[in-house]
Amino acid sequence: MSCPCGIATLPMYLGPLTRGPLQQLWHEVRARLGHGPESLTQEAPDLFDLWESPDLLLGQTCGLPFRSRLKGRVTYVGTTDPALPQTPPGHYRSVIVVRDDDPARDLQELAGRPAAANEPVSQSGWAALSAHFAAAGVPLGPVRFTSAHRASARAVATGRADLAAIDLVTWSLMCAEGDLTAARLRMLDRTRPTPAHPIITAAGRDPAPLARALAAALPRIAPGARRAFGITRLLHLDEAEYFAVPPPPAPPGPVLS
Repeated sequence: MSCPCGIATLPMYLGPLTRGPLQQLWHEVRARLGHGPESLTQEAPDLFDLWESPDLLLGQTCGLPFRSRLKGRVTYVGTTDPALPQTPPGHYRSVIVVRDDDPARDLQELAGRPAAANEPVSQSGWAALSAHFAAAGVPLGPVRFTSAHRASARAVATGRADLAAIDLVTWSLMCAEGDLTAARLRMLDRTRPTPAHPIITAAGRDPAPLARALAAALPRIAPGARRAFGITRLLHLDEAEYFAVPPPPAPPGPVLS
């Protein structure tokens, strides 16, 4: 993939309430940088095509890809702060959801039951889910990978799975949108906090101007919009915090189709 003006992508919380504000944020960043693409590239068949591109100017990825496949292949710019309740700054967590009429009241009652997760390379959808159950000593059942948090929620709501871990920012967005799927689910538990989404640029690019531009642009966006797309401010974490998070296990078999 090649783009003479670079690639900018902030794809993690794209939805009806965030598409416009995210584009506005990029316009503010671009004005401060003095260069860059006119618009964000928000969707791709494989986000790694964007994250790994030598043309990447500004990107947002997930903690698990950052500490695995992207390690040493991108430059860290900063960490988003979603400002979640009872969560340290620069960290996020997931909610474990079940159907509203499911009688389960704790993790033990979910032992061995089918789960939905967005991607095997997702911190919030798979790594957080598997770590949460392992810490409680509760075995997960077969897993259905759905490609998106919202699709995982639908899988639970329609009975194709009994539980899922949904990133708390996505869950809050779904509830704010009046999403009918969210209305059929309830939160049973929350996972432990881990470092939030890294902002990255291509390997070898100076991150300092990008960090300054993004930090200066964020106050130009309404606070409610910043909270909706999960970037209330930009923080700098020690990258070692990401690499200290244990890798997830291989999905238990069989993986559901």
